[in-house]
Amino acid sequence: MNAVRFDFAGARVLVTGGTRGIGLAVATAFADAGAAVTITGTAAAAASYDGIDPRLGYGALDVRDGAAITALARSLDGLDVLVNNAGANFARQPSEWDPAVFSDSLRLNLTGAFELAVACRPLLAASTLDGGASVLNVASMSAFFAVPVIPAYGAAKAGIVQMTKNLAVAWAGDGIRVNAVAPGLIATRMTAGMRGVEAVEGPQLARTAMKRWGTPEEVAPTFLFLASAAARFITGETVCVDGGYTAT
Repeated sequence: MNAVRFDFAGARVLVTGGTRGIGLAVATAFADAGAAVTITGTAAAAASYDGIDPRLGYGALDVRDGAAITALARSLDGLDVLVNNAGANFARQPSEWDPAVFSDSLRLNLTGAFELAVACRPLLAASTLDGGASVLNVASMSAFFAVPVIPAYGAAKAGIVQMTKNLAVAWAGDGIRVNAVAPGLIATRMTAGMRGVEAVEGPQLARTAMKRWGTPEEVAPTFLFLASAAARFITGETVCVDGGYTAT
């Protein structure tokens, strides 16, 4: 009875890291809403991944490669929504406490998102999407709380929050809204190593008010809302989709 349906017919959407997890759920949700969606991954072709919806276009991209970012932006005919989702942490080896790994993580999780947003700015500024074009970044609980095993990832995600604010203010005059989504405990490939390990999982679930893991499909609608005309007066915000983690 209270299902929300978005209409993005005719909208052009780019989702980086859209081959699995939250990225794939977001891309699929936009496609379900009628958008023309392109996803990126690091493999040469989409066939390298399982479960990719045939409606989704595909482009190979390593967000640490500045030349590849420029080439991708130049290949697009137009763009209404950019979802900067690509990223990863190094919770095991190599350790993020290694300065070289720390630097690489910042490049992967922060700098690449900034460079792609800047490269896509002219396309987004030309958008006629109702409510304006959107850049949607992906933050994390590690942006707000110390997670010592992934210091670089946390630093990068904290940077995403502040980058979102600055881009929002700088680009408001172009009709581009910039927001971020910070997921809590979400069951994805990246978090698989935590699940079932009581010493790791237990304290996190204890802090989560809803006492459970979320799913990528529960995160995706927030991206669609923030890109929709219903959010036309929202910019510079980071929305936590965390089952009450930040409220505890």
